[in-house]
Amino acid sequence: MFDVKNKKVLVTGSTQGIGKEIATAFATSNAEVWIHGSRQEKTERVAKEIGMSCRPVWADLTENDCAEKLFSVTGDIDILILNASIQYRHSWKEITTEEFDTQMHVNLLSSLKLIQKYYPSMFEKKWGRIITIGSVQQNVPHKDMAIYAASKAGLDNMVKNLAKQLAPNQVTVNNVIPGAMATPRNATVIEDKQYLTKVLKGIPLGRMGKASDCNGVCLLLASEEGAYITGSTISIDGGMSL
Repeated sequence: MFDVKNKKVLVTGSTQGIGKEIATAFATSNAEVWIHGSRQEKTERVAKEIGMSCRPVWADLTENDCAEKLFSVTGDIDILILNASIQYRHSWKEITTEEFDTQMHVNLLSSLKLIQKYYPSMFEKKWGRIITIGSVQQNVPHKDMAIYAASKAGLDNMVKNLAKQLAPNQVTVNNVIPGAMATPRNATVIEDKQYLTKVLKGIPLGRMGKASDCNGVCLLLASEEGAYITGSTISIDGGMSL
């Protein structure tokens, strides 16, 4: 069940947190996994740490040629998991043009560029899986993450648009949206007990999620068992978006 053996997988932003857990799950399931990060040293270290079939590839997703750089190393892949993102926590009144552009570039534009680059081989094989990692913020807006949330909402809309267009070629496109997860990105939330209590009150299950909680859904969507799922937005948020 959820067989991804020998499938070639690229997980962007997989040197820590949710991305690292997803990459580890696919490697454990005998897929050939490319670990991606923006820094060579860290990416190589994490790929070695996970071991198995993992190999490192690095590129800065703020650069316009990021897709070409990655493709020149990885070649064709079967499963593209777009996890990398940048988040600035500021009031909407304080967001700078540079911060706006960076979030939109990495979270939305680079996703489009990577899909454009890796889709042709999926089209030729008439088989492919594209999974984006969104955010609960697109459904439950946070006052200090207006632009981040907007970028993730745009990603979700793009998923639905592309899913309909790519479906005739047996390429599925889905969006997985984690909630409040206990990851390095949320370290300050976890350390601030007063704020954490406030966050937990908004989660029906009463706890933060683990970084690994997205693994099962991603394996499902990437396998034959998930072949009839496309254009879907799947929440993994403990009920936070209800």
